[in-house]
Amino acid sequence: MTNIAFNKFYNKFNILSLILIIISLLFLLFKGLNYGVDFKGGTLIEVRTDKNSNNISLIRDSFNQMNLGDVSVKKFGNETDFIVKFEKQNSNDPKFIENIKSKLSSSIGDVDFRRVENVGPKVSAELLKSGVIAITLSLAAMLIYIWVRFEWQFSLGAIMAIFHDVIITLGIFSLFSLEINLSIVAAVLTIVGYSMNDTVVIFDRVRENLKKYADIKIFELTNISINETLSRTIITSITTLLALLSIYLFGGEILKGFSFAMILGVVFGTYSSIYIANPILVLLKVSQKTIVKEEKD
Repeated sequence: MTNIAFNKFYNKFNILSLILIIISLLFLLFKGLNYGVDFKGGTLIEVRTDKNSNNISLIRDSFNQMNLGDVSVKKFGNETDFIVKFEKQNSNDPKFIENIKSKLSSSIGDVDFRRVENVGPKVSAELLKSGVIAITLSLAAMLIYIWVRFEWQFSLGAIMAIFHDVIITLGIFSLFSLEINLSIVAAVLTIVGYSMNDTVVIFDRVRENLKKYADIKIFELTNISINETLSRTIITSITTLLALLSIYLFGGEILKGFSFAMILGVVFGTYSSIYIANPILVLLKVSQKTIVKEEKD
């Protein structure tokens, strides 16, 4: 077992985290997020190509050259079928669509537009609302689980850690104007689960040690628990990061946003499980009496 004095840096890293959260909130409030076509609305085209060699990157590059705003390209069904969404809404104008088809054909060969329709702002607003509801419900479910599994002090620590991870990740996306689409919502939900998993592992050990060492204060006890679970935390984080880095570097343009968000989530999730969740227990003065009282109740 390692013997690193993590607890000596609780206050310093808490101040750093507070500064990062405030900066992230300011960016989110005043600059906002760069919503993609999924949330802003636009035109949707189902494209069928005549070549299996046509890939997502090639089709996206072709559409980007037409100055149609944000472009989203995804595979749909067969290898030659793609769903393309872009910001401009002119699907009712035949000349506009024919012009796109002509330019696309000259770039990648013959294409067939099997479906063309507008994605209105109302539909996009519903998607955004659903994404926010999904994240909120996941946080609420985590809160209830930790409250039942441990005690309310642990629940508060876990939620604060998750809040820290999600806000700073979104703040970085706002800072660099990175696109927010449905895959980023999926990444945020995954970050919530990953952060919770890391925190629960340490909290489990804290709870065990509270029963085992009645004479040790929570300040020292959290440090012991972190060191006892450190090897597991490092191995999990490194292996996950290696997989995500591979996806980011070799997974293509469509997965870059998702993998980047996940990389941030893993880094901040590992950090917060040590320097956000545990200091909350220290602040609330959790002790063996807390555990005994809850078990009696």
